[in-house]
Amino acid sequence: MFKSMLKSASLGIDLGTANTLVYVKGEGIVLSEPSVVAVDSTTREVLAIGEEAKKMLGRTPNNIIAIRPLRDGVIADFEIVEKMIKYFIRKITPYKWVKPRVVIGIPAGITEVEKRAVRESCQQAGVREVYLIEESLAAAIGANMPIYEPSGNMIVDIGGGTTEISVISLGNMVKSNTLRIGGDEFDDAIMQYLKKVHNLIIGERTAEEIKISIGNAYPSKEVKKMEVKGRDAINGLPRTLLLDSEEIRDSIKEQLNAILEGIVTTLEETPPELSADIMDRGIVLAGGGSLLKSLSEYISKETNVPVFLADNPLTCVVLGAGKYLDEIEKMKKRKI
Repeated sequence: MFKSMLKSASLGIDLGTANTLVYVKGEGIVLSEPSVVAVDSTTREVLAIGEEAKKMLGRTPNNIIAIRPLRDGVIADFEIVEKMIKYFIRKITPYKWVKPRVVIGIPAGITEVEKRAVRESCQQAGVREVYLIEESLAAAIGANMPIYEPSGNMIVDIGGGTTEISVISLGNMVKSNTLRIGGDEFDDAIMQYLKKVHNLIIGERTAEEIKISIGNAYPSKEVKKMEVKGRDAINGLPRTLLLDSEEIRDSIKEQLNAILEGIVTTLEETPPELSADIMDRGIVLAGGGSLLKSLSEYISKETNVPVFLADNPLTCVVLGAGKYLDEIEKMKKRKI
């Protein structure tokens, strides 16, 4: 693998709140790991990154904290993000003399300070060229949407910390709204619901398992059930609770309504000609949050617009970043 990698030295990176993915030209996706870093709270020394660090979430002694340096689509800890980016790039290109070109997908609402921090983090990791692309634009490219045509295309990219709702035409964003709502907020809502209604305390990983197993956005004939283990909020003892999918749908209703409202608002702000195109072509869902069961049915029913799940929702952004890098290289050749 490294032989062809060294030859191209071109990377596409999806720097997500929940997971970081890396695409290598000519190789495909070569890395997919949680955006989690384990740190010694006293010395700030990084102890683990990625998959190893995620295993520590909620299970570390007091002097070790497992943190997500990107929260709600923004950088919460610049120093740790820099170390995380450096770690992932060095894991792919272990030879220091290799200076790769990188395209990184970023949230549309990111500040100039954060953009500069991402660029500097990559440069510290030995990257020779850094390009930034909005995540929703990258997701649309990765989902093979005809965004370069003079017509309206809507994509809703539901990540771990944000939901990016964009209308794209002629390769540019016509309208874009960023919501600080994503898969993490679904997990938090489930945790708060169980504590408030059932006096049961659970961790992030358990909440995520519940969401994946029995979470849903729209009623179905089959009501799924799941046994959940946690700690009783009153006596502090371990307890098991039987949950069903209807309860979980109720617990995340507020977040689902907020995403729906964002989609409706974006449609209302879209020029009429492009809105007509979206009615014909439909809305495309991408990102890990789009995998919530029956989400497309829920959005379609409430908006009267066809809704489709992208073929590769989890990898749309990183694949789009890789394709965008190819476009940059073609444009450079045309100028020569």
